[in-house]
Amino acid sequence: MNTEKILRELLSERILVIDGAMGTMIQRYKLTEEDYRGDRFKDWHKDVKGNNDMLVLTQPQIIKAIHREYLDSGADIIETNTFSAQAVALADYDMQEYAYEISYEAARIAKEAVHDYIMENPGSEKFVAGAIGPMNKTLSLSPDVNNPGYRSVTFDEVANAYYEHIKGLVDGGADILLVETIFDTLNAKAAIYAIEKYFRDTKTKIPVMISGTITDASGRTLSGQTLEAFYISVSHAHPLSIGLNCALGAEQMRPHVQELSEIASCYVSCYPNAGLPNAMGEYDESPEITAKIVSEFAEQGWVNIVGGCCGTTPAHIKAIAQAVKNYKPRPLPALAIA
Repeated sequence: MNTEKILRELLSERILVIDGAMGTMIQRYKLTEEDYRGDRFKDWHKDVKGNNDMLVLTQPQIIKAIHREYLDSGADIIETNTFSAQAVALADYDMQEYAYEISYEAARIAKEAVHDYIMENPGSEKFVAGAIGPMNKTLSLSPDVNNPGYRSVTFDEVANAYYEHIKGLVDGGADILLVETIFDTLNAKAAIYAIEKYFRDTKTKIPVMISGTITDASGRTLSGQTLEAFYISVSHAHPLSIGLNCALGAEQMRPHVQELSEIASCYVSCYPNAGLPNAMGEYDESPEITAKIVSEFAEQGWVNIVGGCCGTTPAHIKAIAQAVKNYKPRPLPALAIA
């Protein structure tokens, strides 16, 4: 049975849980510049602290341990540590040439964590989602306020970087591709184009999930699209799910999750931040509060996949998993396109 079929069967039975924040968990280890470098990059010519993706090469045991914490907390889907693991973003550290290797190793480590978990918990079904982040350059917005027509990157450059990233994730064993934290739909379209090209080139296909980001109370993405416009712009990819993550806490996300649940022909995902950041940029919302709000979405029949983003921890995921386990998943609309 293929992964898509298994996932659809599970999604028809219950609400699935995706994991929480990777960056929040990495911060708990209080890693130094030397820790990031490890032996392999000890003489690297640039500071690399903050390049969390490279930790799959230098501190793989930490990344695997974080994955295991989320699996033990009830996550059905864990995300690879690859939010910025493509050449465009890695260029900040002059590490473009490692994009494929980082993507591959991240998927391999996550898959290994899943394998170990299933060996200890026979009969359980867990999945690895290859995380495809939004990039640090945007196709829709100019970085130069005095030159609104300027772009720091081209569509082809973005698509090619995503293609290499996707190849690494799939070769490493990812079960799903998750295009997430989308604030510029044109970047997401480049990712979708790269995914579809990769599927054609390799004659393979795995499920695709898409998750956008509403940045403020206006209900729009950073590049100015309404939620409905965003949904229409990416629905041609026929993803397994379309959802929302990041930028907002669950309470602020409420009206947008409801709106998406009313228009989406596919499954709906939602993994909010642990509230809004405080003055220090940290997240204070307790697991109980986050889980209570997310469970209200489940009670309303709005969601199929839930979890956490910035500031959320295994404690948040455990609370969310417990809070939604007795609610039925949102049924697909009768006219849903498979």
